[in-house]
Amino acid sequence: MSLRREELCWYGWGRRDEAVAFPPERAELLLGELARRLGTALEPAPVRCALEELKLPASRVDDTLLDRLREACGREAVHQDVATRAWHAVGRGLPDLLRLRLGELERAPDAVVFPGSEQAVAALLRVADEADCAVVPFGGGTSVIGGVEPLHAERQRAVIALDTTRLDAVVKIDGEGGLATFQAGIDGPALEAALAAHGLTLGHFPQSFEYSTLGGWIATRSSGQQSNGYGSIEDLVVALRMVTPKGVVRTLEVPRAASGPDLNELVLGSEGSLGVIVEATLRVSRAPVCSDDRGMLFPSFRQGVAAAREMVQSGVGLGMLRLADGAETELGLMQRRDPARGFDPAELLFSWLEGRGYGQGRSLFLYGAEGEHARDVKTRVGRARRVGRRHGGFALGRSPGRHWRRERFATPYLRDWLLDRGVAVDTFESAFSWSRIEEAHATVLAALEAAGREHAGGAIAMAHLSHSYLDGACLYFTLLYPLARPLASERVVSQWRAIKRDVTDAIVKAGGTVSHHHGVGVDHREWLPEEKGALGMDLLRAAKSTLDPSGVMNPGKLL
Repeated sequence: MSLRREELCWYGWGRRDEAVAFPPERAELLLGELARRLGTALEPAPVRCALEELKLPASRVDDTLLDRLREACGREAVHQDVATRAWHAVGRGLPDLLRLRLGELERAPDAVVFPGSEQAVAALLRVADEADCAVVPFGGGTSVIGGVEPLHAERQRAVIALDTTRLDAVVKIDGEGGLATFQAGIDGPALEAALAAHGLTLGHFPQSFEYSTLGGWIATRSSGQQSNGYGSIEDLVVALRMVTPKGVVRTLEVPRAASGPDLNELVLGSEGSLGVIVEATLRVSRAPVCSDDRGMLFPSFRQGVAAAREMVQSGVGLGMLRLADGAETELGLMQRRDPARGFDPAELLFSWLEGRGYGQGRSLFLYGAEGEHARDVKTRVGRARRVGRRHGGFALGRSPGRHWRRERFATPYLRDWLLDRGVAVDTFESAFSWSRIEEAHATVLAALEAAGREHAGGAIAMAHLSHSYLDGACLYFTLLYPLARPLASERVVSQWRAIKRDVTDAIVKAGGTVSHHHGVGVDHREWLPEEKGALGMDLLRAAKSTLDPSGVMNPGKLL
């Protein structure tokens, strides 16, 4: 089992020994500027108790059911201690962290089971079906949309969290065929390490890469930070196996088939509501030998969008391109300002650029390519730079790109640092066609700011373009706002919920999807019928009734 929760922070993101740390002068400057923009003094929001002190509902698993679970998966695979149940009670969304920090978990799984084989998974689902229990598949636990909430139907007696992380074997690696098969509980670093030993990579690097699992990527239709080069998870899955209460769904290891609708697509994005993904065969690539990541500054978000669109549609061949709007660009600059630094070349450069049209609204663009041949990488990056310059971009060189690659998985730690100081951070992501990008950006930003003012008294809203396609792109919005006082779980979660509703309404009204890569879970479920349509929802329910007629699998999510 490669993912070790005892090494992770139970009330925040990532490892316990990793965190954002600003020198005192920088922290004071940053917090002062945030307080000014939010229009309020910032108050600390400390963690109220230790993990072992969390008060959880009593387990509803009696001795008879406990014995059956142990018989199905092994005595050592079944856990009911407070720490394990608490770890599997929530994901890592903002409301999850708020409830953990305040020590107020109203729900928790009644038992957590770690099956070690496909056969054990099948046996566990049989027990759950016969005993009227709900089963919540749980991989890395990085869901930010309520995808692992321990919910159950009224008639069900208990909730079992099915932790997949013991299912982490490398099944086979076929370098000649460009394929690799893994059990679905393997996490990102372990998967990439196994491929690297053969000179290969999957190239799938979501921000949760270090702590999420292959099964979670498939279940949520994940997209990585270099999806422009490697594709999203649906482009990488060739075949899979999913254990359901009615048996095993499996697809063939072939490059393409015209034999009816693709069952892979039924499993992708199913969020544990149909069954437990236990194995997948993936398309893999030769590991890159060289990479080149760079930065460019545009006078406006509009010009940056035009450049990004041309780069994608003209086939420049970048692996990554990301465009921060003016507000996000300024927050990034604000974070790096250090009053103790006597000479800051970057600060001088941006001051110089401000007088040359790169002032208010300036937008930072990051782009890069990687591959086996340095000349090819250089050519692609050079073509992108020329396109950017035609749209008013000023080349900033490699420094911003190096910073991005070094820190690309660290942003969630900043959320924890801000929460410690009473500032909530939440994200909202969607996708729009190119013709709607600019209008959607303005509309949703306005909704974010309005929701922040109404429900929190102030807010800082920003966005970036994070994944792009021939016909459109993902917009990833971020909102900072002060937590409601006095601190109490019901108060701060209600505040979050009101903001979430207003902003998601605005996204849907602007013509966007409820999610580009986070998934549906609980948080987006009420908007799904509008996106799929009544008949589409009936199709999904029909699939569930076929594979899970008793409603064992992950109740209350997606459907």
